[in-house]
Amino acid sequence: MKHNFTAGPAILPKSVIENAAQAIQNFNGSGLSLLEVSHRGDDFDAVIEEARKTALELYGLGDEYEALFMTGGASTQFALVPYNFLNTKAAYLDTGTWANKALKEAKFFGQVDVVASSKDSNYSYIPKGYNVPTDADYFHITTNNTIFGTQIHHMPEVSVPLVADMSSDIYSREIDANKFHLIYAGAQKNLGPSGVTLVLIRKSWLEQVKRAIPTMFAYKTFVDNLSLYNTPPVFPIYVAMENLRWIKEQGGLKAVEKHNQEKAQLLYKAIDELPLFNGVAATEDRSLMNITFTLSNPDLDKAFLAEAEAAGCVGLAGHRSVGGFRASTYNALAKESVQALVDVMTEFSKKHG
Repeated sequence: MKHNFTAGPAILPKSVIENAAQAIQNFNGSGLSLLEVSHRGDDFDAVIEEARKTALELYGLGDEYEALFMTGGASTQFALVPYNFLNTKAAYLDTGTWANKALKEAKFFGQVDVVASSKDSNYSYIPKGYNVPTDADYFHITTNNTIFGTQIHHMPEVSVPLVADMSSDIYSREIDANKFHLIYAGAQKNLGPSGVTLVLIRKSWLEQVKRAIPTMFAYKTFVDNLSLYNTPPVFPIYVAMENLRWIKEQGGLKAVEKHNQEKAQLLYKAIDELPLFNGVAATEDRSLMNITFTLSNPDLDKAFLAEAEAAGCVGLAGHRSVGGFRASTYNALAKESVQALVDVMTEFSKKHG
């Protein structure tokens, strides 16, 4: 059995993969593959409609919001957000590699005020006690940092529009999504396969767009056409719909969050109690999605990875920029898989501790 701790493209529920495989063979009893049906046909229209509605429903968002299915990943959103909404100045919280890339893109469109940064300690914590300028066009945060294993546990209270990159913790916990004017997420971390990006946007904010924007770079295009202005990524949207449906079946975000907390607590307990292992992120900012750790003796890194893989635990190598280890515990990962990793860590500590 494989225990998939990969950071992304990441683990998906077994039932979602099975349903997607069936849809590729014969979509909705049509005798055609999902990969070859029209994106404007009735069958796919029902898919994207359910996906849109469920994406909003799970976060308790009403008619004042729209769910968009776009392409280009979160990295494209780094530019589209300021292209649409940065008229004079935007505020950014610098908490990791992706947050830093986002603020760099914003500088092409206007002034960027970095209100706080944890770069000084290799992004091992979430800055606190910062002030967001009240004249900013928006404030951008990255809620979870896949590389460094930190997460914002209390969303900021600000007087300007709040924007969030939630690529790696979307639909993993309960939040007050109505605080946000825009949320975006590349699907491949916790929502679906790569190839589609979800954007949840407060429609009234579009009234603040001041510059002329090419059609495909304007959020208004996707709002007005319900994500069907051009041919969308049909298969990733279908898988996202199945995954959103699966989340509802688990009991919604409350149940999913409880499961994620249990998994994270199990693994962090092992990291804290086994002297051979060390946590990387500040304790109060530890991520529930990406758990980073190192060995006290780096010479044992290869041996630990080998033993973990022998036990079926794969995808544990840390990001190439930081090294160490990273266990991504996204929604679909079972608690039994985390226990399998803890068992490997315990036995490894007995041998080498």
